Amino acid sequence: MATTRDYTVVVPFPLAGGHWAEAGDTVSLLDVEAAQLLRVGRITLKTDASEKDVKKNNIIK
Repeated sequence: MATTRDYTVVVPFPLAGGHWAEAGDTVSLLDVEAAQLLRVGRITLKTDASEKDVKKNNIIK
């Protein structure tokens, strides 16, 4: 099974179903999902994410 990593949203971007990821949100993405968003500076890798942070914020899986 593929693993995901947690990222912090820097610049808002659209998600599925008309929802948007807002700046400061934490999202959980596969590497292939995150690649282009990282390149254009919309997300940054969250290095110190704890389980509490993941459950507290809006997570996209």
